[in-house]
Amino acid sequence: MGLAEAILAIVIIVALEAILSVDNAMVLAVMVKPLPPELRKKALLYGIIGAYVLRGLALLFATVIINVWWIQVLGGVYLIYLAVKFFLSRQSDEVRSPEEEVRASVQQSFWRIVVMVNVVDLAFAIDSVLVVVAFSKVFWVIFTGVAIGILLIRLAAGWMVRVMESYPRLEQVAYAVVGWAGLKLTLEGWNLGAEVWLHNEALALHLPKELFLGVTLLILAVGTLWALRSSDRSPSST
Repeated sequence: MGLAEAILAIVIIVALEAILSVDNAMVLAVMVKPLPPELRKKALLYGIIGAYVLRGLALLFATVIINVWWIQVLGGVYLIYLAVKFFLSRQSDEVRSPEEEVRASVQQSFWRIVVMVNVVDLAFAIDSVLVVVAFSKVFWVIFTGVAIGILLIRLAAGWMVRVMESYPRLEQVAYAVVGWAGLKLTLEGWNLGAEVWLHNEALALHLPKELFLGVTLLILAVGTLWALRSSDRSPSST
């Protein structure tokens, strides 16, 4: 592979990572937001390190990792749990918010969040591994593109946290996307399990990628307009 061809492949892989990881960035933002500002950066930094290691292993053992269907189910169920917990906490004064839970045990929550950030990232990585491998078989080219994509996702997650602090209602939009992404991951894991473990593709429940992307964009568009038109802005934004 020539240099020009390698650069083109890297650009394509970075673009694919960005497109496939719109929901991933929002999930990361939601997961680290309960932490104090100084710990958010550390969580995202450790997440980047973990993501590089896990993505590298996923690429090296792609034929094995894509068959570990329960990772996607675990990640998906956890995201659904986060979304349900968030919306239920808004309905009951007795349920503590994620921020309050973190304040009660910051260090313990910090490492739990770091671990779950990496678990969820690996769950998201499984479907993207198949896509990027289709564009190049050269490991350093694939890994370079994926590494740049991971860095951009982390930067986007940090930016989203700051935006949600300025427009608090955007957090509800973010959790709606998180729950929707969790459903997608759970179904993908279930479908893979039906094929690999149960050997019965008839049990698969397919969610077309076009439908998932369309609903995601709809949630973001309508939710963002609702949040921005609201007068419920935090003092920090003024």
